[in-house]
Amino acid sequence: MNKLGRGHRDKVQQLMTITGASEKIALQALKASDWHLEGAFDVFYNQTMVKFADSRNLEELYNRYKDPYADMILVDGITLLCTDLQVDPQDIVMLVLSWHMEAAIMCEFSKQEFIGGLQALGIDSLDKFRDKLQYMRSELKDEQKFREIYNFAFGWSKEKGQKSLALDTAIGMWQLLFAEKQWNLVNHWCEFLQARHNKAISRDTWSQLLEFARSVEPTLANYDAEGAWPYLIDEFVEHLYDSSIIIRQG
Repeated sequence: MNKLGRGHRDKVQQLMTITGASEKIALQALKASDWHLEGAFDVFYNQTMVKFADSRNLEELYNRYKDPYADMILVDGITLLCTDLQVDPQDIVMLVLSWHMEAAIMCEFSKQEFIGGLQALGIDSLDKFRDKLQYMRSELKDEQKFREIYNFAFGWSKEKGQKSLALDTAIGMWQLLFAEKQWNLVNHWCEFLQARHNKAISRDTWSQLLEFARSVEPTLANYDAEGAWPYLIDEFVEHLYDSSIIIRQG
């Protein structure tokens, strides 16, 4: 503010004193009104009313889905939300939504997660919510966002207090995620795990499988047996060869 002339500084101070606005907000309002003090009051109060209306709408949305016995949205509330949005609870868009909300646990939204996530998405009504679904689906086509959503899914879907992800849950998540990325070997991978592994999945295996699916050709032509893949992925490759699902080259 020191760079401003005295007249402008006085107006900023007046607006801050009368409205309780921060210096940053007062500056924005005055600039938006071409430094007319009365216009700045209008800008400030209009913005405040919009934020209040948005906040009130979000509170109403949250209360619609909130559990009657806990200050959070649980399975029944999420089911109702899916009904309102006309999406299946198993739709991958619900995973993308949970990623935006930075939800800690599957099938739960805290008030802070729900309202904060919707604010970040610019949603304050069911109509806007429905309109945003296509945008959220499109984010899966962005390589960086898909990686973030994929890595988020591990922590989101594992049970509280567990370091690893239950095998059945991991398989369900892989089938959901790789349906979007169309990894040709996903069903072979899941069948291999059920037949040979039958143990929980570590975070390292989870994250490395995405790298494997992205970088190794479906024919395994560029697979490097000396690469630093987790042992489970190496065993999977040997299984593909031994079962003649893929013919070893060279």
